[in-house]
Amino acid sequence: MILLPWPKQVLEGIGNFRLDFDAVIAMDLSCPMEARVYAQMLAEEIAKCAGVEIMLVRGSARKGDIRLCVDAAYSESSYRLSIGEEGVTVCGGSLISLGYGVQTLRQLFRQYAGLLPVLQIEDEPDFKTRGFFHDITRGRVQTLPNLKKMVDTMVFYKLNHLQLYIEHTYLFRGITELWRDETPLSAQEIMELDDYCFARGIELVPCLASFGHLYKLLGTRTYAELCELENSVGQEFSFWDRMGHHTLNAADKRSMELITCMIGEFMSLFRSNKFNICADETFDLGTGRSREAANEKGRDVLYVEFVSGLFDFLIKNGRTPMFWGDIICQSPELLKRFPKEVICLAWGYSENQEDTEVRILHEAGTRQYVCPGTRGWNHFVNQMQESYQNIVRMCAYGRKYGALGVLNTDWGDYGHIGIPDFSIPGMIYGAVFSWGEGFDFDALNHMISVLEYGDASGEFMDCLAKVSGCEIFGWAGAVQFKEWSQKGKDTQGLLSLCADKECFEKIKERIAALSEKIFFASRSMELEKRPLAAYAVFCLRMISVWNVVGECLLVPKDMQERMALAGQLEQCLYHYKEYWRKNSKEGDLAKISDVFFWYADLLRQGGR
Repeated sequence: MILLPWPKQVLEGIGNFRLDFDAVIAMDLSCPMEARVYAQMLAEEIAKCAGVEIMLVRGSARKGDIRLCVDAAYSESSYRLSIGEEGVTVCGGSLISLGYGVQTLRQLFRQYAGLLPVLQIEDEPDFKTRGFFHDITRGRVQTLPNLKKMVDTMVFYKLNHLQLYIEHTYLFRGITELWRDETPLSAQEIMELDDYCFARGIELVPCLASFGHLYKLLGTRTYAELCELENSVGQEFSFWDRMGHHTLNAADKRSMELITCMIGEFMSLFRSNKFNICADETFDLGTGRSREAANEKGRDVLYVEFVSGLFDFLIKNGRTPMFWGDIICQSPELLKRFPKEVICLAWGYSENQEDTEVRILHEAGTRQYVCPGTRGWNHFVNQMQESYQNIVRMCAYGRKYGALGVLNTDWGDYGHIGIPDFSIPGMIYGAVFSWGEGFDFDALNHMISVLEYGDASGEFMDCLAKVSGCEIFGWAGAVQFKEWSQKGKDTQGLLSLCADKECFEKIKERIAALSEKIFFASRSMELEKRPLAAYAVFCLRMISVWNVVGECLLVPKDMQERMALAGQLEQCLYHYKEYWRKNSKEGDLAKISDVFFWYADLLRQGGR
């Protein structure tokens, strides 16, 4: 039996419940009318997995039926699932926890079809908030249907909090310079997604860069004067510079006026009473236009004063402020200046992550979420094992230091080149360890293979977890080599990260063997999931081509080989763009393409 997350208590009995064709899903009168969403999910799962078109009714259940009910005797987050030979009952302490019980039942139907084992489950989560944070700014802006698909996956694994990271990919009224060459989400799309999330028990929380990471906003002619550093207009695009600079001048009162205006417009689209202002990585603070104020007050005080102004604005408008804790943890004594309502987001993405920031915030008495990561940024396929190790650590720190919740992050550095599907395993790791008891890496991957990918062999995730380990000259290295070369910087240090020729040959053999193993695993997968296996093999092909590009930079090849390699890059890009457009708007696809083109042209020129 596979259940993700694993319930607190599972008591298995003797016998089975057999689903008959005249059974119904009976929504007890204790259920609010909104429970129909969960009943419909269950009906669709049963039709797919057991082949039975089951009806929904409202009222009392009969022998052989599936009964849904709400009982205030249970806690708000707890549920009970009882499967007997004569019927099934899912009872939650609230509409939301009823939904949790329905997801458990869906997972059982997915494995046992119309013949379920007799059992009883009592369950509730460790953390009240279990979230997923997805970057829709730095490269990939998913289409609304695909965002809804992501929400459906979150629901299935009992997550209840979603944030979409935005810098410039919302269509702000009156700030057309910000998004004129982008493919932003509209107010209508966000409100529709908010409705969709709300109906399924997920809180969609607005998230907007409000201090640092304002590359597009502070690169406009209208607002360039508010940038900490001068000459922010007309700079040639750089993936690195987009992340490294473009902090607001906190000493200019117009900065506060602009950001509160943007926040006011944006927050009105959401039901949530929370708002994440981000305010992380303000690298340039106090180094340019605000230098005088920073010298007088101190950079840390200047930071605190600006974010406190945003906090006050949000609180006055009935919102709970959230922000990233990397800057304030450098001056924890200033945390006492913040309102008690504030929630600090303690992030850390290393597989060997220490508890330093989480402990600092705990000792200061600050409310916090712990924030691990899916480790997909800068990779065609996520670093699964590193993500697993990071999530296990951060969830443990959250329990130790009394965190309110877990917010698992999926960033998009350098163009968000990985497809959203490959962040699903990391999402599931976060769901499992924020709910309760977990499993070791191999066991959990086997379970995910079976439950998420319908892989009877249980091997697909083991293969997928090995893909990123085949990178030698990876995407981050390729981007940095290009941008450093264009700026006349020394790139030899980057090339030294590449291995010797013998290592390149071994990786080629590993890629070939892994590609074949993925195809073998796909034979055991559900038909609708097999394209994902094919894309994983395609990612291995791209990784192989980029490795050869790195090898060519180290050990020059003859012109015929270089010409062929340039063609391979362009062929890979053609197929990559086709995959991109299946689930995302154009976003930064042209900027990603420029990296491929630059290397193809370099190879044809015959030099470095």
